[in-house]
This record gives sequence, C-alpha cells and structure tokens, in this order.
Amino acid sequence: MAINPFTQFVFDLFILSAIIITAYTCNFYYLTYLSQKRKNILPTIDLGTPSVTIQLPIYNEKYVAKRLVDAVCNLDYPKEKLRIMVLDDSDDDTVELLRNTVNDYQKQGFQIEHVRRGTRKGYKAGALKHAMLSTNTELVAIFDADFIPPVWFLKRAIPHFSKSNIGLVQCRWGHVNENYSAITQAQALSLDFHFLIEQKAKSNSHLFMNFNGTAGIWKRDCIEDAGGWHTATLVEDLDLSYRAQMKGWKCLFLPDIVVDAELPVQMNAAKRQQFRWAKGSIQCAIKLLSDIVIKRKVAVEAKIQAFIQLTRHVVYPFMLIQFLTLPILLAGQVNLYVVSFLPALTIAAYLAMGPGAYIMIIQSMYHKSWKSKAKILPALLVYNAGMSVNNTVAVFDAVLGKKNEFLRTPKYGIITKEDDWRNKAYNLPFTQTTLLEIFFGVYGIMGIFIAIFSNNPVFVPIIGLQSIGFFFIAYMSLSHTRFKRNKSSSIPVRTKKEKMANNVYKLSMIGIVGIIIFGVFMAFYGYSEDIYPLDRMRGNLDGIIGSSDLDSIRDDLMEIQTDLEIVMKKVPATTDESGNIVSINPVWIFPVESTNFIRIQNDVNRLSADVEKFSSVSKDSDDYNTGMMDISDRALLLKTNIMDATPYMYVSLSNMLFSIIWIAAILGIFAALKKKKEQFKESDEIGI
Repeated sequence: MAINPFTQFVFDLFILSAIIITAYTCNFYYLTYLSQKRKNILPTIDLGTPSVTIQLPIYNEKYVAKRLVDAVCNLDYPKEKLRIMVLDDSDDDTVELLRNTVNDYQKQGFQIEHVRRGTRKGYKAGALKHAMLSTNTELVAIFDADFIPPVWFLKRAIPHFSKSNIGLVQCRWGHVNENYSAITQAQALSLDFHFLIEQKAKSNSHLFMNFNGTAGIWKRDCIEDAGGWHTATLVEDLDLSYRAQMKGWKCLFLPDIVVDAELPVQMNAAKRQQFRWAKGSIQCAIKLLSDIVIKRKVAVEAKIQAFIQLTRHVVYPFMLIQFLTLPILLAGQVNLYVVSFLPALTIAAYLAMGPGAYIMIIQSMYHKSWKSKAKILPALLVYNAGMSVNNTVAVFDAVLGKKNEFLRTPKYGIITKEDDWRNKAYNLPFTQTTLLEIFFGVYGIMGIFIAIFSNNPVFVPIIGLQSIGFFFIAYMSLSHTRFKRNKSSSIPVRTKKEKMANNVYKLSMIGIVGIIIFGVFMAFYGYSEDIYPLDRMRGNLDGIIGSSDLDSIRDDLMEIQTDLEIVMKKVPATTDESGNIVSINPVWIFPVESTNFIRIQNDVNRLSADVEKFSSVSKDSDDYNTGMMDISDRALLLKTNIMDATPYMYVSLSNMLFSIIWIAAILGIFAALKKKKEQFKESDEIGI
C-alpha cells in the first residue's frame, strides 16, 4: 500500500538508521570472532632494567592523588632507573597534598618531581607535552590519578617490548569499585567488552588499536617519532596511538596485566566521561581519517576498522532517530515486521542481534563466572540506551567544531560499598541534557501507547527499554547533584539563603515529577481523543475491505461516521466568504484535498448509500460481485486518506501549544535549580 511522502521520508530514515546500527553491531561480533581466534601469544624478552619515567597527570584529585603516588613509589624497580613526574595542574588542596607527599619521597631517595606548569593550556595533553621536554628515559609509563598500579607492574610489562617496532604496551583496566552500584557494574562490563574484545582482537596485528590514556608504557622514541602529544582533540591518547601506528609502530595489549582503577560513582561524572570520549573520537575521525585512507602501507581492513572505531559514536544519533521515528511509523500503520505474517520473529530477531548475542560473548569472556556478569547485562542495556542523548550531543559538538575544555572525571577514593561520596568536593551538577532525557522519556511513554493501540505490542519492550534508560539517567543526574554543603566546608551553619534554596530544590523535584505525570496523562488523553478514533476507523475499513456481508459493512460504516464526527470536532474548520464550512483538514501546512475530513465524510455517506442499493441485489449476480469489489476499492482509498491524515493530528496547533507550555514549565524549574547551584557555589567560594 502506498504511503504519503512524509511517512516515506520517516520510513527511509528509520531503515537507514537500522542499517547503520546493524552494521556497527555486526562489526563488534566480527571483532569478537577475531579476539577468540587470536590466542595472543605474547613473547617476552629480558631487557634488564631500562630507564623509565612515570608521568602522573593530575588536576584537582585530592581524594586519590596520594594513593597513586604511594602505589608508584612502591613499585618493584631500581630507584636509580626510575623517575617519577607528578604533573600537577591543580588549583585546590591537591597542590599542598602532593607537595608534601613528593617531599617525603624525595627524602627517601626517590627521583620524584612535583611539576607545576603555572597554566592549564592544553589540559592533560599539554601537561604530558610539557613533561616530554625534560624526559630522557627509554620508556614512559602513564597513570591517571585514580589508578593503583600493582607492585610488579613494570617488571611484568616491560619484557613485552620484545620487538623493536613495538611502541606501546597497553594493560587492562581493573575495577576496584565494580560492585559499588548498578552504575559501576554497567560501566565495568562495558569496559571489559572494550578490552577483552576490541583491544584483544586488534593487538599486535595490522589493525589499529588505541592507547587508553593510562595504564600503559610507551617507548619515548615512538612518542617523538609520531609527533608527540597534540592538544587539538579531547582524546590525546587515541590521537597519538593512531599517528604512531601510521608511522609503522605496533601496539600491544596485555590482558593478563590488570591495573585497578576507580569507576565514576556519580552519574554526572560518568556522563562527562562518556561525553569526552564520544566527542574526542569524532574529533580524531575528522583529524585523522583522510590521512589513514590515503596511507598506502595501511591495509584495507585496517582502514575500515579505523573508520569504524573513530566514528562508532555516530550510532547514538541514529539510535535517537530510530526512537523518534518508530512511533510515527506505527501510528501510520507502516509494516515494520521482519516477516509480515509472523510478528513474533521481529522480537526474536532483536533478541538474537542484541541480548542473545551478548550473553554468548559474556560466556566466552568470563567462562565459569559468566552467569554473574550476565545478570548485569540488563543494567548495561538501560545505561547505554539512556546515555544516547548525552553522547549524541557530544557527536554534534564535535561535528560542529565547538570548542570544549578538557573536563576531567572526578574521583572520590571509593572502594567499598560503605564509602560515601555525596558530601565530598567535586560533585558535578546536572546539565541541560537532563531536560532532553526527560523529553525523550515522555516521548517514549507516548510511543508505548501508540504501539499498543496500533496493535503492535511487539515493539513495546523495544521502546520501553530506551524510555526506562532516559528516565533512569535523568533521575540519577538530578539525584546525584549536590544540594547540600560539603562536610569540608568552613561554613558551620547553613545560611537563610541556603535553607531557602534547599526548599526551592524540594519544590522543584515535586514540580518535575508532577509535570512529567501530567504530561504522560495528557499524552494518553490526547491519543485516545484525537488519534484512537482514526485507528478505529482504519480497523473498520479493514473489516469492509475483507467482507462481503452487507450487514457487517453497514455496521462498520456507522461506527466510522461516529468516529469521524468526533475527530472533526477536534480540527479547526475553514470557511468561505459566506461563512460556509468548506474544509476540515488536519494538514495545516500545504493541505491536500484527500485529507479533508468533509470530503472523507461525503465519501463515507456515498459508500453507505451504495451499500443500501446493493441490499436488494442478488448475491449470486455479477452486479453484486462487481459492487462488492467497488466498495472494497473505495474503502481501501479511504483508509489511505485517513492514514495520510493521522500523523498531522499529532502536530496540531493545540498539541504544539501544550508542548511549548510543558517544556517552558520544565525549563522554568531547571532555571530555579540552576540558581540554587550558583548559590551553593557562591557561598562555598566566598564563605558567606
């Protein structure tokens, strides 16, 4: 059945998104195959004890900075061969903490320096670039502030520089606080997928793998040959490792050497990290892909995999496109089933491509402990679905060339479930993307109703999973925002302004919940009043098309006339100069006559009249059979006209006006919350 141009355009977007998402998903399965096929036999060679510089880039990490320095100074390696550079760009208590710690270790004979640039230019990449000016050792190891390298790290990792062209050994990240919450468990599983599938598949092959920014060791010659650290992107690690491999250097992943690190426990910190990774990858794609494509010495498969890795975050915008277009297509009665006559196969195909395949991958990764990890998969699916808004904004930021400072992910020294972070410094507030997440969540609820009322319940779990993700991320973003003073604050008693701000927060939370509930109610009410009658009319027309019983057809036409009268009251009428109604058309921009409800009503009345005429004709006659075919064809045309009109009922002037008011109300609440955050910041900074 033909569909109107708008629906066809939406359908094309949906199919294009599905193809792209499927392609990236299938590539992950291909890398899974490579990771299992490649046994990663990692030869070692006795290199003795080459000189090593350990660089520790730090910015405002007072809860974990000393832990890192202690762990590095505890490494089993000759002091005369080990140089430690604490690259401290901090502007808070961390500076004094590190100064005292470095002084203590200097007295113990360690070659350790507290490097202060006096600027944050270039951020982490700038600090590493500055450090390389005075680095003269053979090897350079790098650890972020939240990592805890084991005592044996250097002695086990360095022997893997067994070939002269190996420029980097990257070790696997461990998760010291993996079981702290569902958020940390989801992040841990996601990172394990990256290391044990992607990095393992690409290690020491013709495929490009990336440095993860920490828990790795570089040859100094490799860094210099690749052009050193660049500050143009937010992922200097990915940038440098790709440039090094384009120069012919090899990168090696060591899955058996695990360096524990702290996962973000606060949702806003996790979103910041994901944002930085997503935007930085697209920045690297823009910067490097053209050079990779024209590089003759790079294999075709390596070029393809490089393109996929650098652009993989474009999946998130396409996820949102699919999410937005699916309810529109369901409302337009477009057939989206893999096999039209067996809808159950659709959900089976989704399960096979998604959770089913991932469970098999988890089995291959964790072996005997796979069941405990598989239980985390639902949390990861919800987490990734909810993150699609945050990461989509990051992708567009990169494409549009918007400049961003390097915003580090704060850590709190959290290891056990009993550790608390809520009253510590560095707590990040929610951002404007939280509003978008709420919008997509409400839109998803409307989509669930559309799926149910359009007789497409098979799509409810697909829409529902993403909707839960959006609401979960938005809720956690709000609940993890700090709305009370740090325990370390010098202000002993809350001010009157602070108490008032606290009341504003409580009222705002009640307001947001109330507005969301009201929005869901209005969406359900609007659907039942404006759209559901059209759905019933299409169902009645389907009955007419497949029937030869005049009594049944007559009943269907009566119900259609009743529903049509209900819908016509919802649409503004157009009159001529004499005041006569000439059109009731839901299409208010470039309307066409086929969607004019007055014309549709006249066609229904004529169809009813013809049915009455045929009631006296013998059912065995040719005239009766011809008449039934004519009635069926006209019913099919009416159904097409109603389908064309249906999408425009969603974007009626009244619906848009309500949406504007609804969004404005939430924006107003967010403005109140933003004002409260500023009050806390002001009181903490100036101490009043």
